[in-house]
Amino acid sequence: MAGSSATAACVPDPGSVVARQLSPGATDKLAETKAKALDTAAAQGWAEAASDGAVVAVRSPEGTWSKAYGLADPDAKTPMATDVFQRVGSVTKTFTGTLVQQLAQEGLVKLEEPISTYVPGVPNGEAITVRMLLNMTSGIASYTLDENFADQLFTDPTKTWTPDQLLATGLALPPLFAPGAEFNYSNTNFILLGKVVEKVTGKALEQVLDTQILTPLKLTGTSMPGGSDPFPAPHAQGFTLQGTADDVFIPVNTTGWNPTWAWTAGQMVSTMDDLLVYGRALGTGQGLLNSEAQIARLSSFPEGGGYGLALGCIDGWVGHTGELPGYNTSVFYETGSDTTVVVLVNSDIPSGACTESKTLPDSPQAIPCMDPATRIFAAVSLVVGHEFTPMPKK
Repeated sequence: MAGSSATAACVPDPGSVVARQLSPGATDKLAETKAKALDTAAAQGWAEAASDGAVVAVRSPEGTWSKAYGLADPDAKTPMATDVFQRVGSVTKTFTGTLVQQLAQEGLVKLEEPISTYVPGVPNGEAITVRMLLNMTSGIASYTLDENFADQLFTDPTKTWTPDQLLATGLALPPLFAPGAEFNYSNTNFILLGKVVEKVTGKALEQVLDTQILTPLKLTGTSMPGGSDPFPAPHAQGFTLQGTADDVFIPVNTTGWNPTWAWTAGQMVSTMDDLLVYGRALGTGQGLLNSEAQIARLSSFPEGGGYGLALGCIDGWVGHTGELPGYNTSVFYETGSDTTVVVLVNSDIPSGACTESKTLPDSPQAIPCMDPATRIFAAVSLVVGHEFTPMPKK
């Protein structure tokens, strides 16, 4: 039985990943032959993606490569650049989840404790543990499923939302299943976790984030700008089809949309350089969690892979994707080869043979349905030497 479980583990040897040292040459320029191969793969993936621009980066023990493709602003013909700030969407969840696990290390939070200990008024709160929120098995519906919320979001995308409004919307929806019975991806879980962080620390989430993660890792380009805060420059213009009528296929510019509707589930902004550092820290735990906690995190995935403690895993690739209308991000760490891949694009429009997701009229039909950042990442992974095969998108 033990051997079978080990074989099925998404990360076969977490201990070796946690103990791995950063190669002295990892931040050097990657050799030209490998760089050209990565460039060819990234360009091919981008050509099949519905995005005006892209930034792609790879860091391995052999060195670092990065390149920008296309346009940051198609109207002004501004080229994409590798130093753009990006709305990273649900990559934010990995930061929130890491904060909770850091607090658990310190004894301020217990993962097996019910959420009712920290936040009152949660339906089934006595039966839903902090761990269930982290691994999306709480049964709490995402507030994004509320039709009134969705109408407001797309009717007035500059509206500022408070965490309490988001929480009230999500908790008013009927539970999807009994706590722990199934998996369902829910933003409401991570709004609750943000509340947990603030409750036990007595500080604003942004302050804890800066003290616990951003400053220690020197992530100077990463922040959590709110409603009245400017989108750091330079940034690309983002485009989406979300919120448009069924017969409308002209992408909407979302650059000025207010991200507060996502708070600790998706409000953050970062850069390619920061995400290369953070992606490796997320995989190894180094600079974030102690060895015991990181091994537990890398062992938290369902057999064969899936969603663990605010982190996804597919065949040894650990990380997260992020999508906010107009922007799509992919940050993954290959646990076998110490390789981090980051992809930023200024579109969340999928391409391929999609049956449910809205695509552009010229979307190629001979390829699987995929979000733009994921498509580019999958293409680049072939050159890394370990193919990433994403969960099917419809």
